[in-house]
Amino acid sequence: MAKKKKENVKEKLTAEELAEIDELTSNLGPEIEIPEELQEELTEVVSETDSLAEELESAQEEARNKQELYLRALAEMDNLRKRNQREKEDIAKFGNENILREILPVIDNLERAIEHAATQEDGGGLLEGVQMTLSQFTGVMQKFGVESISSPGEPFDPAHHQAVGQLETDEVPANHVAKELQKGYLLNSRLLRPAMVMVAKPPQAATEDDETPAPAEDSGE
Repeated sequence: MAKKKKENVKEKLTAEELAEIDELTSNLGPEIEIPEELQEELTEVVSETDSLAEELESAQEEARNKQELYLRALAEMDNLRKRNQREKEDIAKFGNENILREILPVIDNLERAIEHAATQEDGGGLLEGVQMTLSQFTGVMQKFGVESISSPGEPFDPAHHQAVGQLETDEVPANHVAKELQKGYLLNSRLLRPAMVMVAKPPQAATEDDETPAPAEDSGE
């Protein structure tokens, strides 16, 4: 019965654990034999040690996962804070964009009125009044970050200019703005309205037929 119980105990032990026990028992001498009760206790200790090691590894893995989730949540919160900050700044800079865009045609009409009044002999008083009104409008727009785009004579920039046609001229280089039909504006360095322009192209050279003199008429002599 004892022998069978001893064999059952050995079946619960791994090969490495049996080797360690054999090594320990061999150092005790052949005359000393470890009691079965002690072997059972050793088996239980080894089993508990393995169980604790598994629990420790599981706890460490869970801790790593929770730390990763915490860092990810922290990064998302930081991105959200930055995004909200950018949105607040955009609202402060561009929240009145639609209203300012509606005012631009008023400024266009005032500028046309000034140009027309300048050609009239008796338009001095009207010209002065319109100029003052335009200056006030311009000052208000500048307070909100609106500035006009300088276009005449500048290289054509599709990001700031809207070409409505081409104009043959040698006064400005090709692909430069030859004429501005409507001013463009920026709002805090962002395009509010593109400038409507005519783009310069070189004048066409005279054809060979135009340059060839007409043949002299036959006098019949």
